[in-house]
Formats: sequence, C-alpha cells, structure tokens
Amino acid sequence: MSDTASTPEDQELQDPQLQKAVIVALRPGQPPRVLSEAIRYAGLLSAALVVVHVDVTRFVTFEDPDGMVHSAPIDLNIDTGAEEFAELRREVEKVLAGSGLTWTARQLVGDPALAIKHLAGALDAQLIVVGTRSRGIGESIREFFTGSVAARLSHRQSRPILVVPLEEPIADDKKDPWAE
Repeated sequence: MSDTASTPEDQELQDPQLQKAVIVALRPGQPPRVLSEAIRYAGLLSAALVVVHVDVTRFVTFEDPDGMVHSAPIDLNIDTGAEEFAELRREVEKVLAGSGLTWTARQLVGDPALAIKHLAGALDAQLIVVGTRSRGIGESIREFFTGSVAARLSHRQSRPILVVPLEEPIADDKKDPWAE
C-alpha cells in the first residue's frame, strides 16, 4: 500500500451515506437504552448510524497527513480494546439485524471526547449520543481523572449531544453521584 492510499476505514468515512450520521458511543455490556435511543434518532433524522467504541488503553502516537491514525498500547501486555470492540460489534449486529438502517462500527483510540469530536467533524455528524457514567467508586475515580465525556464534548465542539441516563433516576433527596 502506498503512503497516500486510504485504509478501508478511511474510505468508509468518505462514503456519502455516512455523512451527517448519528454517532453513538458504546461500551460492551452497557444498558441497551443508549443504542435504542441512537437508533430512534437515526431513524427520525433519516441518517446512518456510526457506533463507536473508544479504546482508552491505547493512545494516538501520530496522525498522517491523510488522516490515518497510528496508536500504541499504554501497556504492551494487554489488548482488551480489540476484544471489547469485537464483543460490542456482535451485540450491535444482533440489535440492528434486519433493521434496514445504514450503520457501521468504528474503534477509536485515546481520549474519548477528543476521538469522538474528531470523528464527528470528519462525518459532519448531526448528533452525538452518549450514556451517563455508571454509578460506583471505580467510575467516579475514572471520571475524576478523565472528566465527563458528555461535558467535555459539549465544550469542545458544536454538535448537539444526547445524554442518555443509564440507570434509574436518583431520588431528589439522595446525594448526586458526582459528589461521591
């Protein structure tokens, strides 16, 4: 392959059917409500659906002028991102089978907000759909270091963002989960 040739993923992003898509960020095992809402909005907007999984165990080392991203793992002994992406793709294929919706799945790497922002710009996406974080100390610690993906997206790009609650709402008399 020459240095100027596009990868299949790059060619896919240039597909006119994917322009103005709805992007949904998912993790394996996430409640199905996030994907369901993304499917609903893709239908309402007559748009393709681009399912993304961001591998936070890898980071971007450099990006070629043609847009090809090169990455490296944070820990050379793990490759969980590829396994998670394969699992996620299987879950999504089951849900979207026979739906008639144009869709694709993409693995992104690095900072979730920045990776999603970059893809949304490349596709001129109409909408970005994300889920709220799960409750718990582990997610609280992760969010402390990386910040809320939804909040960071809302300050770093101009597209609308749909934030879908993952769990039952917290009662008004309970402590906010981000205060934990």
